[in-house]
Amino acid sequence: MKQIVIISGKGGTGKTVLTASFAALAKNASFADCDVDAADLHLLLKPEIKERHEFRSGKTAVIDEKKCIACKKCMEVCRFGAIYSPQKENHGQSTIEDGLRIDSISCEGCAVCSYICPVNAISMEENLSGEWYISETKYGPMVHAKLGIAEENSGKLVTLVRENAKKVGEEENKDYIIIDGPPGIGCPVIASLANVDLALIVTEPTLSGIHDMKRVVDVSRHFGIHTKVVINKCDINLKNTRNIREICEKQNLEILAELPFSEDVAMSVVKGMPVVEFCNGGIAKDIAILWERIEQQLKKL
Repeated sequence: MKQIVIISGKGGTGKTVLTASFAALAKNASFADCDVDAADLHLLLKPEIKERHEFRSGKTAVIDEKKCIACKKCMEVCRFGAIYSPQKENHGQSTIEDGLRIDSISCEGCAVCSYICPVNAISMEENLSGEWYISETKYGPMVHAKLGIAEENSGKLVTLVRENAKKVGEEENKDYIIIDGPPGIGCPVIASLANVDLALIVTEPTLSGIHDMKRVVDVSRHFGIHTKVVINKCDINLKNTRNIREICEKQNLEILAELPFSEDVAMSVVKGMPVVEFCNGGIAKDIAILWERIEQQLKKL
């Protein structure tokens, strides 16, 4: 079972649109949406959730109001301003209640407050940071997730999504796992890249697209991943497209396809479906040829 991850270095290059189309074109694959901070592959693949699981990660301070003596020692040592005195309206005058409160969003879980508390009123409790799902689409099984607001450790959640996508793929004897990766070059991207067979970098002919392509290529090659490039919207700036070709030639990077800008892509997203099912010719045909080339690459590995 081969694993391919579609990454971009920056957001908005079209990697999720391509991933959805690959899902529709692949005959025997499972899918993983590893862009857990802003998951959107489900908007195109329309999964039906079969299993729902909690994702717990990190810890947040919790004050036992019955034990708290409001000495404010914890407030004094908190570097993140997460501990505060609640205000209460009482006959038109603001009075401070007994005890203190924790702003769970501001709390970084460093636990200094729990060590400094003289009456052991503060404990560290594990966060409910999000959810992950095993779903079914008309194209095959899909594992995806949703990280909570202001929650961290998305790299850990990416790994969890990938592990379960692999498990589902093995159980159903799939040929491929197609992974929609996150943007950037940070921990979630590294977790998406680990041990894949092929990384497909989707770039665009803009200055930020070129800059971020270079960075994510460095990350992919650092981990020894076979790396290929797709130039999306290649006709919006021909000078920058030529620049990308020169960079890839110097770095011995194969460009598998140059896809032109197409309004059919925007219309297919509005309809909530892969573009290869929205239309037959044009961009849909180009993406179908691209998928055939990817399959050929995977067979060589």
